Amino acid sequence: MILAILVFNNHGKPRLVRFYQHFPEEIQQQIVRETFHLVLKRDDNICNFLESGSLIGGSDYKLIYRHYATLYFVFCVDSSESELGILDLIQVFVETLDKCFENVCELDLIFHMDKVHFILQEVVMGGMVLETNMNEIVAQMEAQNRLEKSEGGLSAAPARAVSAVKNINLPEIPRNINIGDLNIKVPNLSQFV
Repeated sequence: MILAILVFNNHGKPRLVRFYQHFPEEIQQQIVRETFHLVLKRDDNICNFLESGSLIGGSDYKLIYRHYATLYFVFCVDSSESELGILDLIQVFVETLDKCFENVCELDLIFHMDKVHFILQEVVMGGMVLETNMNEIVAQMEAQNRLEKSEGGLSAAPARAVSAVKNINLPEIPRNINIGDLNIKVPNLSQFV
């Protein structure tokens, strides 16, 4: 089972953190920090598997990671997972991100966090691998994009709400609002209009 997926940059700033086992926030931050220090001090020509030992809570857990440009992709797994299988899963995840963002970089993870989480949920859910077919994952992402465009986009919702409020045609601004026993006096807002 996959216990955690961590993506951080060369400076240790977390860009994606997903835990599939409950840990208090302080422990999560400690795990991210210690994982970064463990992975950072390893040479590029050393094996990408690392025993996590007491980091997560036992000797049964391993860190499997890949370093791409400025980002480290780290999967914390238990002994039931295949190291090579997880390395392949990291490769599928990164290639899928690359296809969806056309040459993915750290800024894509920052500014498109919702899409990154959607892709990750297509690959792994609840610590179990769901999908490894990159074409299927990309197809689901494209379907999600089409759905958002047909609905006007989730990001456009606040702007639509503001414009709807601005377009309310009231003959005059109410001065007193009575709701049951509650009486609210509205100040004169004509100077702001």
